Amino acid sequence: MIDFINKGNNDTRSGFGAGLLELGRTNKNVVALCADLTGSLKMNEFKNEFPNRFIQVGIAEANMMGIAAGLTIGDKIPFTGTFANFSTGRVYDQIRQSIAYSNKNVKICASHAGITLGEDGATHQILEDLGLMKMLPGMTVINTCDYNQTKAATIEIAKHIGPVYLRFGRPKVPNFTAENQNFIIGKGVKLINGNDVTIVSTGHLVWQSIIAANKLSNEGIKADVINIHTIKPLDKQIILDSISKTNCIVSCEEHNIIGGLGESISRLIVKNILCPMEFVGVNDTFGESGKPEELMKKYKLDSENIIKKCRKVISRKK
Repeated sequence: MIDFINKGNNDTRSGFGAGLLELGRTNKNVVALCADLTGSLKMNEFKNEFPNRFIQVGIAEANMMGIAAGLTIGDKIPFTGTFANFSTGRVYDQIRQSIAYSNKNVKICASHAGITLGEDGATHQILEDLGLMKMLPGMTVINTCDYNQTKAATIEIAKHIGPVYLRFGRPKVPNFTAENQNFIIGKGVKLINGNDVTIVSTGHLVWQSIIAANKLSNEGIKADVINIHTIKPLDKQIILDSISKTNCIVSCEEHNIIGGLGESISRLIVKNILCPMEFVGVNDTFGESGKPEELMKKYKLDSENIIKKCRKVISRKK
């Protein structure tokens, strides 16, 4: 049995709100912009404490990205906040031209990502955002797994010079990482050591991977579990070191299997160490309205499917 203590379920978006508030108190150059979703993004405390450093743009996400880009010229560090769908797909041209191409120091912070958005349905459940953002030159892409990690990432990206996409979610999920962790951009975290199969997970699938590893351990299968919070730049070495001993890998993400973490890993192993690979993710489809837990099960984004993929990939080893 591999023990990770859940300190109490909490939503990752609240971790963002807590991190933003702390930044407001410690860095006078941090400013925040929101597109009519201040409550949903947990930005109210920042707004109330620093009203002169908060801009409510309204339902005008493209305008918000342009304003944020402009604020960087005066050495401000803008944090934009809205749903992931409106932070990427709706404003891709503005991000590409005004932020990425110009290498502006904007932090694009996106809540309600993936299928766990739930009842709002497919129009809001963007499953392509990691792919869209990682394709932009110079864009750092981060997808956190719990409250504590999201808070730490929020604080850390303020120190990073250049555009960042920070993705987090709506539902309350286990909070199991260290409270005062040292978040390092581009550095994966080894959670469990094993020699039989590598499981590389991001976001909400990290906890599901821990559950899967525990169940596999009861079968005598020892999984090497890695938390990849930074999609780009990818921590290549931690993955290559792992598959050099396990010789097989399963990627897990709450995202389309086309364009996400799994594809970045597959490119890595093709160029370095060829081995069998399986993917856990949404299989080239849109989502639908429903309860987050039920949707995760229906779209096979749970521990049971991770276990099945692990068994399958192990069987493919020569």
